Amino acid sequence: MSEKLPIVLFETEGSYPFSGGGVSTWAHILCSELQGKIDFYILAITGHPFVESRYKLTDNVKKIIHVPLWGVEEPVQYYDEGVPFSGQIQKKARTTRSVIKSHFMPIFRDFTKCLFDPFRDPKEISEVLYGMWKYFMHYDYKLTMKETALWIDFKNQLEKDFKNEEDYIDEPRVFDVTFGMRWLYHFLMPLAVNLPKEVDVTHATIAGFPALSSIIGKYEYGTASMVTDHGVYIRERLINLGRADMPFFSKKLLLNLSTLVTRAVYYSADMISPVTTANKKWELKFEAEESKIRPIYNGVDTNIFKPTQKPAHTADQPTVVAVAHIFPLKDIETMIRTCDLVRQEIPEVQFIVYGSLDVDKEYVEKCEELIKDLGVEENFRFGGFHDKPSMVFNEGDISILTSISEGFPYTVIESMSCSRPVVATDVGGIKDALEGCGILCKPRDPQALAEGVIKLLSDTNLRLELGKKSREKVLVNFTTKKSVDSYYESYLELMKAPKKPLKESVTRKSVLNLLKKIEKISEPAI
Repeated sequence: MSEKLPIVLFETEGSYPFSGGGVSTWAHILCSELQGKIDFYILAITGHPFVESRYKLTDNVKKIIHVPLWGVEEPVQYYDEGVPFSGQIQKKARTTRSVIKSHFMPIFRDFTKCLFDPFRDPKEISEVLYGMWKYFMHYDYKLTMKETALWIDFKNQLEKDFKNEEDYIDEPRVFDVTFGMRWLYHFLMPLAVNLPKEVDVTHATIAGFPALSSIIGKYEYGTASMVTDHGVYIRERLINLGRADMPFFSKKLLLNLSTLVTRAVYYSADMISPVTTANKKWELKFEAEESKIRPIYNGVDTNIFKPTQKPAHTADQPTVVAVAHIFPLKDIETMIRTCDLVRQEIPEVQFIVYGSLDVDKEYVEKCEELIKDLGVEENFRFGGFHDKPSMVFNEGDISILTSISEGFPYTVIESMSCSRPVVATDVGGIKDALEGCGILCKPRDPQALAEGVIKLLSDTNLRLELGKKSREKVLVNFTTKKSVDSYYESYLELMKAPKKPLKESVTRKSVLNLLKKIEKISEPAI
């Protein structure tokens, strides 16, 4: 009989195993390399239910708990497939209007106080989130969240918050109430997911909604948890909301919701492992304990990503390669403008961007219009999906990255591993990788980026020298083995710690009252 392996609950959002990208690459490497050492359950939050795995999952991925936030009315449609229908009916029958008002309403009131003041004590926020989860283990999510009394209470809290703030220009409208409650209904669905008791460690790939399960595990079972910040979730949410076309109160609500979740995640986590030291300042700003922060860099397989000669179709043409999904955070518009400036000095240059064109089709159209407006159709093209990522960087002389937000991107160290120097924006942890062997520029500065590209394409000796240094730096600092070993050691360390469920130290009156009331129910419905 084979030895039982430790189980890690791996919590993702919009990435592994249903989408590509750097986070998914990292997740797949981690799961694959830890076969025979760790078993994984994957809790995957997606935007809709109609998704398929983009990866061939390894044998140590034992379970996928799929949580689609949109496209489902009943949360149990997907992640409660193993629950008998009778158990679901029992929960619905138990969820009366009286129960909602007496059991849930006090906790929901505390939650809305946190929502409109997300910098309250993170212990209070965490306890309230745990209380909501505990309630949904016994009572129906949909019936509760659609209760009229909740909507009225939310409206009253919103109006009260408005009166207390002097900076508001517009008064909250009916739209703000309906928008707010509708978004809460969907974003809080992870609080209706049962957490497998046998899990030894929870590992969130983002300090956002997937990590709600880490908070729950810490409170209910004392399960040790860690969170890996690739980009900084709250920073990227700020950027996205700044660009969004929605009313002030809607933006405020989403930002507050993200803030309170992030702070609760950092508060309850036992270990915070950003992929770069650059993320630390954001983590500290949102009150993560400095002693918990232990960066672990991404790593690349240097036996796969290795330098080769350029293929025939690019051999005789100066070529700049990029690997990026086409969406605003990658700032492809700046890349196109950079190409326009470079071709004025090197007319035969070509830029090839490999990456999904389906993430933001409206942005893709905007980029295609810019390509036509600048007249760079002969110099700039989208290559779409490439089935051999290890060969992409060898098609070019150099690579480029123009993102306005990053963590520690695989594309940079993969290019370096192929001895292709990189011209990149100085965001996130890119400086940690490129310092001494690449060219860093300010974001949204096509002139500086173009100068870097021209410098490397025009000076063969410099390009080859930086390419050699890039490969050497990866071999010393950024290998797959070094990265995976660090995570495995972290898992083992966390598992050794004694389990102390935080529910034993709960002080919120609303949550304590709920815990007393549900003691009368012998078993949860799920």
